Amino acid sequence: MGTYPTEKIRNLGIVAHGGAGKTSLAEAILFNTGMIDRLGRVDDGTATMDFEPEEIKRKISITSAFDHCEWNGHSIHFVDTPGYGDFIGDTRACMRALDCAVVILSAISGVKVQTEEVWAWANEFEIPRIAFVNKMDKERASFLRAIDDMEKALGARGVAVQMPIGSEEHFEGVIDLIRMKACTYAKDGSGTCQEGPVPADLQDEAQRLRDHMVEIVAEAYDALTEKYLESGELTEEEILDGLRVGTMRNTFTPVLCGSATMNIGVRQLLSAVCDFLPSPLDRTRAVGANPKNHDLIDRGPDEKEPFSALVFKTTSDPYTGKITIFRIYSGTLNSDSTIFNSTKGVEERIGQIYELEGKKQKPIKQAFAGDIVAVAKLKETITGDTLCDANNPIVYEPAKQLLPVISYAIEPKTKADEDKIHNALHRMIEEEPTLESHRDPQTKEFIISGLGQVHLDVIVEKMKRKFNVEVLLKTPKVPYFETIRGSAKVQGKYKKQSGGKGQYGDCWIELSPTGRGDGYQFEDKIVGGVIPRQYIPAVDKGIQEAAIEGFLAGYPVVDFKVALYDGSFHTVDSSEMAFKVAGSLAFKKAMEQCKPVLLEPIVNLTVTVPDENMGDVIGDLNSRRGKVVGVEPKANSQSIKAVVPMSEVLAYSNDLKSMTSDRGLFSTEFSHYEEVPTHLAQKVIAEAQAAKKD
Repeated sequence: MGTYPTEKIRNLGIVAHGGAGKTSLAEAILFNTGMIDRLGRVDDGTATMDFEPEEIKRKISITSAFDHCEWNGHSIHFVDTPGYGDFIGDTRACMRALDCAVVILSAISGVKVQTEEVWAWANEFEIPRIAFVNKMDKERASFLRAIDDMEKALGARGVAVQMPIGSEEHFEGVIDLIRMKACTYAKDGSGTCQEGPVPADLQDEAQRLRDHMVEIVAEAYDALTEKYLESGELTEEEILDGLRVGTMRNTFTPVLCGSATMNIGVRQLLSAVCDFLPSPLDRTRAVGANPKNHDLIDRGPDEKEPFSALVFKTTSDPYTGKITIFRIYSGTLNSDSTIFNSTKGVEERIGQIYELEGKKQKPIKQAFAGDIVAVAKLKETITGDTLCDANNPIVYEPAKQLLPVISYAIEPKTKADEDKIHNALHRMIEEEPTLESHRDPQTKEFIISGLGQVHLDVIVEKMKRKFNVEVLLKTPKVPYFETIRGSAKVQGKYKKQSGGKGQYGDCWIELSPTGRGDGYQFEDKIVGGVIPRQYIPAVDKGIQEAAIEGFLAGYPVVDFKVALYDGSFHTVDSSEMAFKVAGSLAFKKAMEQCKPVLLEPIVNLTVTVPDENMGDVIGDLNSRRGKVVGVEPKANSQSIKAVVPMSEVLAYSNDLKSMTSDRGLFSTEFSHYEEVPTHLAQKVIAEAQAAKKD
């Protein structure tokens, strides 16, 4: 057995929107459980869980951080997750591996869109949760308003198991509604409290909330409901049991309150985590697939079952190398052993196993079902892979990654950076699966895409710090195309005589448009051998090469048909090269007569915004030449679907943040190409021609 039996383990995520106080709460948890002896603070860069230089600089969590503690005979592995939209993809990946969560509600701002996101993911992964109303000591704090906001925005059924004693600068403790005791805290951050009777002026409100709590808890299961209907009351043990059952069934969400920075209410929250939230044993068996026949199989959280684990995070360090973090769903893992990566079909050598403590790694000899641990320097394994016993293979489905929303062209500062950029990006993508990179075949630019402007800025900073690679971010070029609206019959003739063997190629072509998306078509209509067979492919090649170079602004010409119907040749001077040049000349000459136009990429855009921002966002989309095609109501928000030119939304991430105070979300997907309006096309053509001269 491990140090703790599996039923005493809690794999906990601390989740919410950015700025709700997740890292401050994690810090208070570590302090109250004796893991640290000084309460660090995010604002002065001393928080244990925000240790990356980029986090200290910005005073926000950028990557999930892991630690563990002991409380009331339980081992709590917890994850402090990012809450800002640019980094929330990491939160989703971690939630896939967790058993339970504390959702922080701000007593000031209530529920924001990122909280709605993580709540939906908790539903998706069937994660039981409790809520903690933080910042009760701040101006305009309201406990009941936060619960009401949670119920309206999240569709949750909140049940207060505590109420605050005072608020704002007068906040001094909490009332335990289960035991009807008041806990008054010292305001020195020590977390010590004095227990006593409920203050007389709060007695009526406390009784009202307790009666409401008991009424809801009684619905947890039938026997409890019958007991309540018979007696009208429940014992303290029955309330605790009902809260645990109802929480694990997601029937309701217990709500506690406090202040993480003042260290008020944190000890009660820890007890609630142990009392109400599930252990790995309380969760359903982990379901995966047999990689050989794809049949569904499962594993239970038992060290006697075959080893299996899901890799849900990878970090990259220039000194330690790659660190792989995974959740063990079954079996036992020993140091210095060999395991099987069933996703890749390869064996991996395990060296030292680590338990994570913020930026530190504590070596351990064994890890068991239910544990979250890390190992270093696995060669093939990446985020999303399954590790298991080779004789009992299983593949778990990882969390689906969020799609990038913003793209930039990336340019190395020096030749030395250019040589190292590919390796650095590869390592960063291992660490940040929401990051994507590719070379645009049309614009020849190297493109990186992420979840926001700050996300990509941080990637650039990390590349410099970790891999000594400096790059610049530039707005990417729009991949325009050119096409034609008319037809023309022209001759392309190339004749060159300079003494000795000359060059001669002569062809007649008909250039005409095809349907959008039909691409390039070449038709050979030569009869009677006016052009020998061996030269016809050369004409085709000359046309294709000329089309790539474009006509109006240097963008590839698409959706056209060429019919080669006549020509002539010279028995001595004709060659493939001559007919290739002739084909190119014919194409350029025909383009002049075929009404060439510019095409631009159009994207499908889905924007989710609070109700009050819908009018502004739709007006803004109209100003971007967008067409709204539908609006779908959601809880306190609207999902707007539109089609918009790509050129108009290259910087949409930053603009949407400004319009919605960072409460809007969006995604894009390529749709099709459309003709650029004449006045805008002229501007693009002029810019391209000016760049060519430079």
